[in-house]
Amino acid sequence: MEKGMLVLGLVAIMVVGVVVVVESSVEGDGRSLIINGQRKLLFSASIHYPRSTPEMWGSLIGKAKEGGIDVIQTYVFWNLHEPGKGQYDFSGRADIVRFIKEIQAHGLYASLRIGPFIEAEWNYGGLPFWLHDVPGIVYRCDNEPFKVQVHMQNFTTKIVNMMKSENLYASQGGPIILSQIENEYEMVEHAFHEKGPPYVRWAAQMAVALQTGVPWMMCKQYDAPDPVINTCNGMKCGVSFPGPNSPNKPWLWTENWTTWYRAYGKEPETRSAQDIAFQVALFVARNGTFVNYYMYHGGTNFGRTTSAFTTTSYYDDAPLDEYGFIRLPKWGHLKQLHEAIKSCSNPILFGTQFTLSLGQQQMGYIYQRNSGECAAFLVNQDDTKSVAVIFHNSSYELGPSSVSILPDCKNVVFNTAKVNVKNNTRLITTGKKFNESEMWQEFKDIIPTFADTSMRSKTLLEHMNTTKDMSDYLWYTFSYQHESSNSKAVLSVRSAGHVLHAFVNGASVGSGNGNHEKVNFTLDNTITLNNGSNNISLLSVTVGLPDSGAFLERKALGLRRVRIHDIQNSKDLSNHRWGYQVGLLGEKLQIYIDHSSSNVQWRNFTSSNNPLTWYKVRFDAPAKNESFGLNLESMGKGEVWINGQSIGRYWASFLTSQGSPYQTWYHVPRSFLKPKDNLLVILEEQNGSPLGISLDIISTI
Repeated sequence: MEKGMLVLGLVAIMVVGVVVVVESSVEGDGRSLIINGQRKLLFSASIHYPRSTPEMWGSLIGKAKEGGIDVIQTYVFWNLHEPGKGQYDFSGRADIVRFIKEIQAHGLYASLRIGPFIEAEWNYGGLPFWLHDVPGIVYRCDNEPFKVQVHMQNFTTKIVNMMKSENLYASQGGPIILSQIENEYEMVEHAFHEKGPPYVRWAAQMAVALQTGVPWMMCKQYDAPDPVINTCNGMKCGVSFPGPNSPNKPWLWTENWTTWYRAYGKEPETRSAQDIAFQVALFVARNGTFVNYYMYHGGTNFGRTTSAFTTTSYYDDAPLDEYGFIRLPKWGHLKQLHEAIKSCSNPILFGTQFTLSLGQQQMGYIYQRNSGECAAFLVNQDDTKSVAVIFHNSSYELGPSSVSILPDCKNVVFNTAKVNVKNNTRLITTGKKFNESEMWQEFKDIIPTFADTSMRSKTLLEHMNTTKDMSDYLWYTFSYQHESSNSKAVLSVRSAGHVLHAFVNGASVGSGNGNHEKVNFTLDNTITLNNGSNNISLLSVTVGLPDSGAFLERKALGLRRVRIHDIQNSKDLSNHRWGYQVGLLGEKLQIYIDHSSSNVQWRNFTSSNNPLTWYKVRFDAPAKNESFGLNLESMGKGEVWINGQSIGRYWASFLTSQGSPYQTWYHVPRSFLKPKDNLLVILEEQNGSPLGISLDIISTI
C-alpha cells in the first residue's frame, strides 16, 4: 500500500455459509479514490430520486451510464422522509433503498449526500419544519438540541443504518463509495462565530464514527477535518479550486452546475456544453479525478417541495431534461469528453504531473509514466481569441476558452470548444384539449371573515410558524369600522413575502408579490368601504420556504404591517384584533382526491374571473406510452393534481422580462395516469381560464 494512503474499509462477508475475506475497500490518496485496490477516474451524475418517479429511475440511470457516467449522486431529503417527528416515509418516490439498488443493478457506484441540511432548492433546505418548535434550537451550529437530541445525529444514523442493513456500502459489496455530511457550510460558518468551527468538527467526528467503510466528504468546507475530504462546488472549479486541504486527499468536484435553476424574478439563463467541458477538462488536468454534474437530470419539484420562488421544473436544461430525454448537444458532447479523458486514465492515475507554460494564458498539463506513456491537456484560458502553441515541436491551434486532449501527447482526440454532436429540439404536440366549458366543474373556496375564525391574536403572526408548513395559505382577517361618508380609502399592506391576495367584504381588491431577488413587497390599493362594519380578509401565500442562509429558524414571512388611509385619518392596524385560518377549505376537504367529491358542492363551470376557485375535469389517458406536459399558459397561479397526486405549483402569470411565463408545461408522469377516468383538479388563485388547458405530448427530434 502506498505511503499517505487514506484507508477507509476492509470487510469480511458471508458467501453461502463460508466466510470469505473480500477487499471491498474504498480508499483515497492525493491522486484519486481507490476502490478494491484500483485507482479510479470517475464521472458522476446528480439524479434525485424524489424529483422523478420509480418508473423513470431505470431509464434515467441507464442513459447516464450510456453517457459515460460511473457514479449516481443524490441528496437525502430529511423532510421528505420524516415529515413529522418520528414519522417516517420511505415509499414511492421516497424509496431511497430501491433507488440505490437500481443504481447497483446498472453496475454503477453511488454517492450519498446525507446532509441532512441539503439546500438543493428544496423546501426549507431539506430540514423538517417541526424542528422549528424544538426549544432552544439553532440550526447548523454548536447547538445541542440540533446536533444530538434525536435530531441531526439520529436522522444521519438512521440513514446510515438503513444502508448498512441492505448491504449498500461498498465496504459490504454495495454501490455506495462516498457519503457527505453537512453542505456548503463554509458559506455561513462566519455568521455563527465561535459556534461554527466546533460544529464542523463535531459533524465530521459523528459521521466518521458511524463506520460506513467509505470516505465522508464536506463540500465547500476547506477546513474539513481529517479524514473527511473537502470538495468543490460551482461552475469553475477547474479554475477556482485550490485543491484538498491535505496531500493525502483526492481532488473531488461535487457540483458542476450544468445550467442555472429557474426562479421567479430571476432571469432565465443556461450554460453551454462547451463551457462545462472546458472546466471539466481543466479540473482533470490540474489533478481532479472525480467530477459530478449537478444536475445531470433535474426533474420535477412535485407537490410543495420547491424552495422559495423556485419553479416546478428543475434543471430542465441538464444533459437529461425534465422528462428524461437526452438533451443534445450537451449529453453527447460530455459523453465524448468522458471517452477522451478515460483514454488518458493510466497516465493521469499513475503518472507524474508536469506543467508547461505555453503563453500568457496558455498552459500545458502533462502526465508521464516511467513506461513512457504520456497524456497532455493543452489549455487556452483566453476567452477572446484562438492561439497557436508549440508543444513537443508541433503546432496546435487552441480556440478561445478551450482544452485540447492528447492521450499520447501527440494527437488531439477532443477539443472542448468543438462540438461534433447535432442539436435536438423538444417537440410539443397538442394532445387532449379541455376547451369546452361543459367538461369542467368548479367550486369557489370560502373567503373567511373575522367571525369565522377561531385562532385569534392582537398582533400579526409570522406566517411559517403559524402554518407549520402544512399549507401555503394563511388567512389574516379583521373587522374594520368605517365612520365616514367617503367610501374610498387606501389599504396598505407590507409583507415579508411571498404573495398576498386582498379581499374587502368578500370582493377581491388586488394582489401583490415579491420575487426571488426581493422577497418583501408592499401592496397599496384603493378600496371601497361600507359605512359601518367591513370584513377585511388578507390571504398570505408562500411559494416554497427559504432553503439557505444562517439562522434559518429565525426567518420570517407573512404580513408585517397593515394600514388603512381614508380622508380623515390613517390607522395602523398591525396590533388590531386579528383572526386567523390556516389553509383553504378545499385543502381541508381534500378536494383533489376522488373520494372527497361527496363532501363538496361542485357546480357547472360559469366563468374564469373568480379568484380562489377549484376546477375539475375527468379524462381518459392517450393510449400511447408517451411523455406528457400540462399546458397551463391560460392560468394564473395555483397548484394542480392528477388523480390525487400534486404535479406541483404553477405560476403562469409571472412573466420574464421577455413577456413569457417562466414555465408553461408541467410534467405529468405516465405513472400518474390511469387508462380511463383520470381526475384533474386545479386550484386557481387568480382569474385564469381552464378552457385553455391541454395535455400535450412531449418528445424530441
